[in-house]
Amino acid sequence: MFLFVRLSRSRSAHVRFNKCVSELRSFSSSTALHTRFPYAMNYRSSALHAPSNLIAAKAIPSLSQFSAAKRLFSHSSFLHNQPIQPNRGTQSGPEPNKKGNNSDSTDPNDPNKDDPRKTYEIALNGNSLIGSMIVFYILYNLLSPNANVQEITWQEFRQSFLEKKLVEKLVVINRNRVRVVLRSGAGGTRGHYVFSIGSVDAFERKLDEAQKELGFSPDDYVPVAYHDEISLLATLLSFAPTLLLIGSVIWLSRRASSAAGSTQGGIFGIGKSRAKMFSHETDIKVRFADVAGVDEAKEEIMEFVKFLKNPAFYERLGAKIPRGAILSGPPGTGKTLLAKATAGEASVPFFSVSGSEFLEMFVGVGPSRVRDLFAVARRNTPCIIFIDEIDAIGKARGRNNQFGGNDERESTLNQLLVEMDGFNPSEHVVVFAGTNRADVLDPALLRPGRFDRQIIIDRPDIHGREQIFNVHLRDIVTASNKQDLAKSLSILTSGFTGADISNVCNEGALIAARQSAAAVTLEHFEQAIERVTAGLEKKSRVLSPDEKNVVAHHEAGHAVAGWFMEHVDPLLKVSIIPRAQALGYASYLPKDQYLMSRAQVFDRISMALAGRVSEEIFFGRDKITSGGADDFQKVTQMATAYVTAYGMSQNIGTIYYPVESRETFQKPYSEETARLIDEEVRSLVKSAHERTRKLLEEHRTGLEKIAARLKQKEVITYTEVEKILGPRPYGDKHMNISEIMRKHKSP
Repeated sequence: MFLFVRLSRSRSAHVRFNKCVSELRSFSSSTALHTRFPYAMNYRSSALHAPSNLIAAKAIPSLSQFSAAKRLFSHSSFLHNQPIQPNRGTQSGPEPNKKGNNSDSTDPNDPNKDDPRKTYEIALNGNSLIGSMIVFYILYNLLSPNANVQEITWQEFRQSFLEKKLVEKLVVINRNRVRVVLRSGAGGTRGHYVFSIGSVDAFERKLDEAQKELGFSPDDYVPVAYHDEISLLATLLSFAPTLLLIGSVIWLSRRASSAAGSTQGGIFGIGKSRAKMFSHETDIKVRFADVAGVDEAKEEIMEFVKFLKNPAFYERLGAKIPRGAILSGPPGTGKTLLAKATAGEASVPFFSVSGSEFLEMFVGVGPSRVRDLFAVARRNTPCIIFIDEIDAIGKARGRNNQFGGNDERESTLNQLLVEMDGFNPSEHVVVFAGTNRADVLDPALLRPGRFDRQIIIDRPDIHGREQIFNVHLRDIVTASNKQDLAKSLSILTSGFTGADISNVCNEGALIAARQSAAAVTLEHFEQAIERVTAGLEKKSRVLSPDEKNVVAHHEAGHAVAGWFMEHVDPLLKVSIIPRAQALGYASYLPKDQYLMSRAQVFDRISMALAGRVSEEIFFGRDKITSGGADDFQKVTQMATAYVTAYGMSQNIGTIYYPVESRETFQKPYSEETARLIDEEVRSLVKSAHERTRKLLEEHRTGLEKIAARLKQKEVITYTEVEKILGPRPYGDKHMNISEIMRKHKSP
């Protein structure tokens, strides 16, 4: 057996190693191991002469000698780079502190003093040493050829063994090699002999012929055995794919856990919650003053803040705070921001997690993460848990499990219901959840005792948008009064959410910086609004003269129809500059309106058809283009809703017909009703088309002038359209557009 010790460079360890060598020599001389337990040590030293970085100690398999060597090499002082103290009753070698024997001498001429640039350090560990020995032994036996096996040829076998009758038997291994087993009395032979064969049949014939030629009697024929052997290396290699797969899974698991900063290692931490905890002292800087445009929602949620700040006041009166609230509304309206502001205002920890983070490919992970989330929350009370997009796990049960089987999402929902219903009111844990699909949530989730309240956060109205603009304009350098600017921008951004307004303010500042402006003006914000609503301007897309002419007449048709129709939003701007997927667009100023009459729906359908009608008037039916595809989609949606949802069709009546059913594979009405719906929709669109054509024919001259101006300038505004067509017949009762267009111009 060999012991291998790797050396590293260090001057101080070199001295300690020389001391160990001295002790080892004295120990070996006193126990007579020098003769029966020889050792050879190669080391860079004048006393040992041969440079090397390995120590090899070969042991003779004697029990007493091996025990002595084992005690020496397993000595704790030796393994920890300390001098070995001689045993009592054993003659010790020269004292290491005496002059001439101390390798740590400060004499620069000392021959035993090693070069400081080339010093070594012994670093041994008992477990690693034994493991290295075992691994080396296995690899040595697997990879090194067997020295006792000699490869011979058929002729050598016949002449040296078969003719001399030294063969006891032959063993055919794996049908391609033959092992020669010699008689016990065969002298002068060493090891085992093997030779290769092409096939078993040919070998048997050749062996029979050779024995006949040598005069062997049938009783003296050499017996032949057949064995199939599998090498140890092949056996280990068969397990290699499995071991590689297991190792890869462990490595990936540890890597993922370390990247996520998880305290649980690898696969064992998969059931832990992925919620992020925000401290109210360092992480949460949002307050209710930073949330604007949702006054009703803030008032509703203020009760939670008061409860978390002073729960004893409510408990004294016997009141119970609602367990949680659902914040529902369109994306970007501020649901997450409002929940975070609640945590910041109440000065409590805030746990944020997405509904999709509960679900994984492993069964049982979702419920485990729900349990862990609430367990952590109970240890940090009072606190707030916010589950964003809860519809990922909170959909009504049974809808999507029509074909049987276990649904991990339903198990997660069941665990969430249990955790919320099992609260102790004194724990002071409030759960908020955000979703834009409150209609698909399970009824058990919305019942009193779980999510008691549903707070709807809708798109802000004109006053809410003004408040939001005031918040986002705080840090922006503007060229005019910020309050007046916020009021004007709130009119231009009807239907925008809080996230859209934040994006508009940021884009306006970026545009001003790109143009090296000293301050941000209304024009910069108008460009930002166009970029958000219509897309990025594509200057590289150059239209041909014919295409430009068609697009100009198409957009002019929309402008003229909208100008002379009573129930259409007032025009703001017309452009034939390509943006995103559109070659041109018309921008309007919609007012905050929550109800629409039959006349309003009909006017909107007519205006959407005006682009195609204008192409028919000026270019004929044969030269109409595909530019009205988006208009036709809007027309179809409005006309279908007019007939099936709004109850405005006289023939269909006031019955709601769902066109796209999400729960069944068939329409919930007959084929005759479907045919009647199609006829009513087609009749409505045809009537709007005829009305629009008549209107554009009456104002054909103005339409041509607007088209010519568009081809010349590419963009015209409300003021220029007013100069061409005259004042709008029905006026702008809800806003003064002329004043808006003239205010806040850059100096």
